[in-house]
Amino acid sequence: MQREDILKRIAEIDAELKKRRAANKIDLYNKGKKKHKKQLAFHKCKKRNRWVFGGNRSGKTECGAVECLWILRGVHPYRKNRKDVFGWAVSLSQQVQRDVAQAKILSYLPKSWIADITMLSGRKDSPASGVIDQIKIKNVFGGVSTLGFKSCDQGREKFQGSSLDFVWFDEEPPRDIYEECVMRVMDRRGDVFGTMTPLKGKTFIYNEIYLNIRKNPEIWHEFMDWADNPYLCKKEIKLLETALESSALDARKYGKFSEGAGLVYPEFDESVHVIEPFSVPKEWQEIISIDPGLNNPLAAHWYCVDWDGNIYVVAEHYAAGRDLDFHAAAIRETSRKLGWKTDAKGRIYALIDSAANQRTLACPKSVAELFGEKGILVNTNVNKDVFTGIARVKEFLKRGNGEPDIYIFSNCVNMIAEFKGYFWAGGDTPVKRDDHCMDELRYFIMTRPRPAIKEQAELSPVQADKMRRIRRLNRRGNTRR
Repeated sequence: MQREDILKRIAEIDAELKKRRAANKIDLYNKGKKKHKKQLAFHKCKKRNRWVFGGNRSGKTECGAVECLWILRGVHPYRKNRKDVFGWAVSLSQQVQRDVAQAKILSYLPKSWIADITMLSGRKDSPASGVIDQIKIKNVFGGVSTLGFKSCDQGREKFQGSSLDFVWFDEEPPRDIYEECVMRVMDRRGDVFGTMTPLKGKTFIYNEIYLNIRKNPEIWHEFMDWADNPYLCKKEIKLLETALESSALDARKYGKFSEGAGLVYPEFDESVHVIEPFSVPKEWQEIISIDPGLNNPLAAHWYCVDWDGNIYVVAEHYAAGRDLDFHAAAIRETSRKLGWKTDAKGRIYALIDSAANQRTLACPKSVAELFGEKGILVNTNVNKDVFTGIARVKEFLKRGNGEPDIYIFSNCVNMIAEFKGYFWAGGDTPVKRDDHCMDELRYFIMTRPRPAIKEQAELSPVQADKMRRIRRLNRRGNTRR
């Protein structure tokens, strides 16, 4: 065979393989060497109201489209499947529907799955160029499922009446449409899921989903940024980073909610840094850190440091409008439950804002002295430099940079909430609001905590490496998902 014939044959084979891959795109989804781990976390989640907050090109829309098709076809690998499913894909407008959600659905939908297509405009033999009303999809259990396309510019009334198995929001909907869709899935115990880039700032989704202010146990969220997408070019990422301001990067790179000049800690990832409580060795116990307040909240956290220098925030006391006797009693009670270390006289040691040294006409004794009388000896010599402290906290938050990490137990709900809502006011100063936990965290971090000292017999290098691996597995196993 001549060289030209061989090259021609290779080209034909490559073309055929490319054609087959395109026809089976959904079968190849997340099955190659490069796996999008956060897409898989979304698909595996069993919660009924789940959201992906993702930067542009982070892979969020792909997982929403595939989730729809798996449910409609009856082939979802992680959920109970059924036939005759009815769901909606909701976009902001018909144009956005055609260009984004509809296009993504069609890119993953094999033609052999399609039973019928109804168009609002255009021809059904060329659906990508028109606006689809419904797609009928053959279900593996013998029925036919229906995916309806809706747009928010139709108004809430167009969302009434239907009984649905699921709703997918491609980008953030208006509140009235979101609430109407939640009603549509109620009788079938269906699902609501959304994939969005939070470009509008702190809207109702910020409170209802991200902060979950109503403590709905069925709500789940995940963040996706450019680094999570294994198919993005690193050179392209660096180019985009230099082209965008920090406030735009919060949303467009990290998928984070932003306000004004942006988040102080976009590096904070609840799925990474928040873990479920576990029994912490006593030798890890370091110190308590306090940001005092009477009418304002008093925040106190118990900090531990493991043998590798990783920080753990293991307990929290947070209350407003209470006197010092109440706070001191609460701190001592939490310490008792933790088995927290004391000195020979049973006194507890803590860091506290240097403002605790101040005396007033109303009370001749300072807050530091009053805590001392209650058996809590406080050190007011803390470094309060805000910018330096923030930079130091960022070092602990950023994984993979060779610095120790920080992990927060899930029961420290106020610290977690402050991480989420801590924004720059402009320049190098954060907004002075809801920052009590953030302040005392900096006081502790700026003490430059060092790894705990083993109070046991020295381990061999092999035993030490084994213990280190066990601790890392323990943290990963406790990570919230």
